[in-house]
Amino acid sequence: MDNDSIDQIIDTHRAEPSALIQILLDIQAERRWLPREALERVSERLEVPMTRIMHIATFYKAFSLVPKGRHEIHICVGTACHVRGAERVLDSVEDLTGIQPGETDLDLKFSLETVNCLGCCALGPVMEIDGKPHGKMAPAKIADVLETYA
Repeated sequence: MDNDSIDQIIDTHRAEPSALIQILLDIQAERRWLPREALERVSERLEVPMTRIMHIATFYKAFSLVPKGRHEIHICVGTACHVRGAERVLDSVEDLTGIQPGETDLDLKFSLETVNCLGCCALGPVMEIDGKPHGKMAPAKIADVLETYA
């Protein structure tokens, strides 16, 4: 991401320090992560200390300081999904993708996260990919679902 595209995002928000979170969200939406150079440019343009930007970028789970895959997998490990076998689903996804929660595969195809609830408890265990829920998951179904995101 070059400075021009970062500046364009900043200018969209009139370079207002109060828009810092939205600026970071817009950068993340474009890049799927927050590169250090982008954060430094935001700091410079908004005249906000880098320590404040890093505090925000590390506090909110919506932000990532490492590259994300093209497809984001979220496995619900909340109570309803947990009692229905979420751990087996998570284990299967880890085995098939080779990544652990918080990681991205080397091809930048998949990123994996666990979440406490996806809001569709009756469908548990639930795996969400790119915002689309896949309910009543079982280890035997996971490979077929992941293949559709190839």
